[in-house]
Amino acid sequence: MLIMSRTLIVQEKLDRLIAGYSAYAETDEIIRLMKREITKLDFQVVCEHTENGCWFVPEY
Repeated sequence: MLIMSRTLIVQEKLDRLIAGYSAYAETDEIIRLMKREITKLDFQVVCEHTENGCWFVPEY
């Protein structure tokens, strides 16, 4: 079984956002960590909550 670091997952998703791509998070913990890091960076994104997770889309 492969175990991935939550901080590494969040960092990879943040890198996608900064590059201009959208990112998707499924778990509540990853969504919470993403929101916290986005706030720290003062990065403007749109959060689209769905039944299964959350889309983060960068604003321009």
